[in-house]
Amino acid sequence: MMLHYALLFFLLATSGSAPCSGFSVGRSIIARPRPNISASLYSSKTSVEDNMGETIPSPPPQASSTQRGVARIEKFARLPVWPVWQGVFLFFASKIFGEEVAAGWENRIGGRVCPNFLTAEATSPFVLLVHHRHSFSNWDPVKYIQQTFFPEGFPSHPHRGFITVTYCLKGGMVHRDSLGIKQSYGAEKRHDSKHVQWLTAGAGIQHEEMWDIEPDTQDEGKLLWSSSQELYQLWINMPSDYKMSKPNAELLEAYPVASSTSSSTIPDNTTPVVKENNDATTTTVVAGIYKGIRAPIDCPTNVSMMRVQLSKDSSWTHNIPSSHETAIIYVRNGSIQIGTQRIPPHYTVYLTSQGEELSIQSLEGDADILLLSGEPLREPIASQGSMVMNTQPEIQQAYLDYQLGKMGLPWSEKLSDEEWQQHVKRNPSLY
Repeated sequence: MMLHYALLFFLLATSGSAPCSGFSVGRSIIARPRPNISASLYSSKTSVEDNMGETIPSPPPQASSTQRGVARIEKFARLPVWPVWQGVFLFFASKIFGEEVAAGWENRIGGRVCPNFLTAEATSPFVLLVHHRHSFSNWDPVKYIQQTFFPEGFPSHPHRGFITVTYCLKGGMVHRDSLGIKQSYGAEKRHDSKHVQWLTAGAGIQHEEMWDIEPDTQDEGKLLWSSSQELYQLWINMPSDYKMSKPNAELLEAYPVASSTSSSTIPDNTTPVVKENNDATTTTVVAGIYKGIRAPIDCPTNVSMMRVQLSKDSSWTHNIPSSHETAIIYVRNGSIQIGTQRIPPHYTVYLTSQGEELSIQSLEGDADILLLSGEPLREPIASQGSMVMNTQPEIQQAYLDYQLGKMGLPWSEKLSDEEWQQHVKRNPSLY
């Protein structure tokens, strides 16, 4: 995965098209323990940033002693890939017809990826959020040229010291790792509702994630077909005491529940899905608690992760734990309103750090958002490439352990399952 992001980051750096604070490839970000953060920290930047560095005035942070308001809004660059030509088309469409029109087209055809470069100190415990929206078509000649040098997915690469959460919205992924685990998961019927992978890198793991390319439902049996792919990947930092824990990969299954359901009756390895207001709102709880319903995933970091889908002109409320000073909303589709602030699609919203009540309303049409909230770790953080530790020497040790084969040895994504299993047995991970 990092090979792909390295190319994308190069394009981003050379274009000068978006703020890139908080995460980098090839250099280390070291942040000291985070102090209590109030709305005043963000109030110096009261503007909406678009992906060309321009600013649009926005109101000052809105919050009362009990309500969470908008502290800052940011727009990260959307980079063309899978397929590149569709992403380039969407870029020009955004300049001609406007960003919101292009956002609607992207939702239909794909072709872009958006890395949200979170600031290590201000967004602890969250390190990185990436939104992928792609499409693979068997009639696209560029696809066959590109796959000769740019694999359709993310070949084997190492991680240490944090958690990755991969939430599939369309299509799916095929996972293989240095522990000998293979998993297929995604948003389609063939995935049996297993739509989220929760991967604890811990002391160290290598894995590959390749797109599960099959015809879309409406294209099944057709000579010409497309395969739509969309997902979020979130990196969650781990407390120092857990960074060298045993690595593990779990699949989480969507599990519909009533709003009155007791958390004790919810099976392990599920994400409760709560429909309310005559199905006007749907809340998928990947981690954390929503109105007394707790997601059963065991996480050493105090976080919540929820997908919220709202029909037109509907509202959604949630009490964010007071310890969750970090709260971030990413708008996938539609537009929403928080207080008096309208937030369009593909914008990232940083909420004020105090208060518990959050109220969101959908506006012109249906809306789909991701809510992240968490308690800051208040520990030093060093992040470089695919490793997230506390100090630079720990980062150096992580890469040394990788080079020494302690996390197993990398393999080609072209290996068959039998060849990959033999490779893992010959080159076992020590963790």
